[in-house]
Amino acid sequence: MTTAFDFTVNDIHGHTKSLSDYKGHVLLIVNTASQCGFTPQYEGLQALYDQYKGRGLVVLGFPCNQFGAQEPGDNAQIEQFCETRFRVTFPLFDKIDVNGSNAAPLYKYLKGAAPGILGTQRIKWNFTKFLVSKDGARVKRYAPRHKPQQLTHDIEALLAG
Repeated sequence: MTTAFDFTVNDIHGHTKSLSDYKGHVLLIVNTASQCGFTPQYEGLQALYDQYKGRGLVVLGFPCNQFGAQEPGDNAQIEQFCETRFRVTFPLFDKIDVNGSNAAPLYKYLKGAAPGILGTQRIKWNFTKFLVSKDGARVKRYAPRHKPQQLTHDIEALLAG
């Protein structure tokens, strides 16, 4: 059975990273953008990471420019924006596509494991969130409108389990 931990991605510096390095951790995987109405959610994502990283939560940010061209920068610009504007310390990754024929394999998996409303797999906008259990067997999707702090109950349940 495939899990999120079976994928390899590139970090924001272009280095290969196996998600198997995060086995045993709860993952919160988010497609992000710097010029979106939801961009202030970086603050909430960082707060979750700060609050729960000692218990095993890892937030993974995947910049994406597929929605309103709201992530036009290159990886260096994205990283600088996240660090200076929101003091982001959670891992950031290479800018990717989350929909279409060039969608990152990780996102193809996540969309299939946790379809949206009425079974749709397409990501509708920036800051769609996927919460992955420690064993990678359970994935839950949250719409962009769900603020990071609204996920605390589900995060705590997975960290305890």
